[in-house]
Amino acid sequence: MKNKFERKNKSLKRKLRNSYKVRSGSDRPRLVVYRSNKYIYGQILDNNTGATITGISSKSIESKKEDKGKIDISFRTGEALAEIAKKKKISEVVFDRGCYKYHGRVKALAEGARKGGLKF
Repeated sequence: MKNKFERKNKSLKRKLRNSYKVRSGSDRPRLVVYRSNKYIYGQILDNNTGATITGISSKSIESKKEDKGKIDISFRTGEALAEIAKKKKISEVVFDRGCYKYHGRVKALAEGARKGGLKF
C-alpha cells in the first residue's frame, strides 16, 4: 500500500510533466482545470501574461433531474465554458489538466468543451 508521500510525489511528477508539455511553445490560451471533491472549475488563461480571460465553475450550473451525478454536471460545465469562450472569440485552446488524470470528471469537462466548439 502506498503512503501519502508516494502518492503526492506521483501527483507532483504528473503535474510537472504535463505543465512542461502544455506551456512550451504554445501561443494559444490554456484551459486549466481544477477539481475539488464537490465542484469542478475551468478557466481560460492567457499563456503569455498569465491573466484569466474567462472562467466557470459547476457551482453556477444548475443540476437537472436527468443528471446522473458529477460527471454530467462536469460535461455541462465544459459546454458552458465553450459558449463563453465563443463570445470572447476564442476557438482554440491548450488543455491543461494539471496533476489530474484524464479520466472521469476531467475528461467529461474536456468532452463538453469540445462539443461546445473549442478545439484542443
